[in-house]
Amino acid sequence: MTVYIDPPNWPGHGRMWSHLVSDVSFDELHAFAAAIGCPPNAFERDHYDIPSHRYADAVRAGAVEAGSKELVRRITEAGLRRRKNSRRPAG
Repeated sequence: MTVYIDPPNWPGHGRMWSHLVSDVSFDELHAFAAAIGCPPNAFERDHYDIPSHRYADAVRAGAVEAGSKELVRRITEAGLRRRKNSRRPAG
């Protein structure tokens, strides 16, 4: 099981955010997110939004630190990238 997280460089709602992704499956991603207490509504198309104060928790639980471009490359190559206009159902 490999789940990846990028640094909390993404601003929104008065916080900084990271993205949590899997390059294997959404099932793997959902299981990991649930195990670290991530709410289901934090899932957006192909990733979970993780607030900066939870970044270290995800890494301690086994998420591999990677740059944002690396995350996009991995999920694209795995066929798991879902763009904003994607019609594929989540999950």
